[in-house]
Amino acid sequence: WSHWVDESEKTGDLIGRATLGAAAGQVLACDTTSVNFYQLARSAIKARPDRKTIVTDTSNFPTDRYILQGLAKEFGLNLVMIENSSQSVEEPERITSEILTPYLNDDVALVTFQVIQYRSGARNDVKGLTELIHKCGALTLWDASHAVGSIALNYDGDSVDLAVGCTYKYGNGGPGAPGWLYVNKKIQNEVRVPIQGWFAQGDQFGMGPLFERAEGIRGFQIATPPVIGLRAVQTSFGMIEKATIQAIEAKAALGTELMIDLFEEWLKDLGFALGTPRISSHRGGHISLLHEDAFQISVAMRKISKVFPDFRNPNVIRVAISPLTTSFVEIWDGFDRIRNLVKSGDYKKIVINNARVL
Repeated sequence: WSHWVDESEKTGDLIGRATLGAAAGQVLACDTTSVNFYQLARSAIKARPDRKTIVTDTSNFPTDRYILQGLAKEFGLNLVMIENSSQSVEEPERITSEILTPYLNDDVALVTFQVIQYRSGARNDVKGLTELIHKCGALTLWDASHAVGSIALNYDGDSVDLAVGCTYKYGNGGPGAPGWLYVNKKIQNEVRVPIQGWFAQGDQFGMGPLFERAEGIRGFQIATPPVIGLRAVQTSFGMIEKATIQAIEAKAALGTELMIDLFEEWLKDLGFALGTPRISSHRGGHISLLHEDAFQISVAMRKISKVFPDFRNPNVIRVAISPLTTSFVEIWDGFDRIRNLVKSGDYKKIVINNARVL
């Protein structure tokens, strides 16, 4: 019965194998993305004690930015924010080597970005940027929350140091599903997380007086595995592994291409603009539609059209294909409903409430 104690490692190996291009012993399914991000960001900073700068971007996901702000304040560090929030450029929010290079020097301890930008859907070049960051001696921390399960990743091959992500988006786990963390075997002895929980203790049930960290990825685990949530994640990522992440990525590319074609044909003349790169290898599984009435339209899409998008400030409607479950017919029908909703002006009848989730 005691196999439950290893569920975080077992599930982590599945996530790594199915989606991350990560060999066994480098991924844990545990806690939440925010907790894992804090743990790994802090450990990276402490692994470079003579360096005082963190680099990220203004379009990074809010929880990552907030945590970095707290760490910078706590340890007296310089947090550099690359300004990339303009929607008027050809590839909104995408970080390139040319953009990043001026910010790299021998004072940088950590550079952290999203794989897929949460708002625009722009896909960053993990391999190229990681190579560039390593040249200045800094560590990398990639947030794959909007990428895992929609595109193929190759963390081992790309020499990624650290990564985090969730399972509730393309992993189909839903809100509250466990997060995950990745620590490359090459640096597992170099970085140490701040919370020394008993699941990271070498002789865990010896109940000894002093903390002696377990070898390998278990040294990054805090506490008891969320077994019920992990079983759901195992089922979902088992389906991803069976379908293959390569086939899923191919369908995501076709699905978002169809969305862009329908935007051009149906929505462009209704006041919409595209906020996502057009090159398929430069985006993930969602696109962003920009409109001055985006918030009201997004609410009306749910209430009137029964199409379920996300709204993101200031003027973004995110629409996504979940490749395992979404058909091309559903994409066509969904965009047809958006067209009819906006063309008719019915969305203007919606009374806006103060819902916390948008």
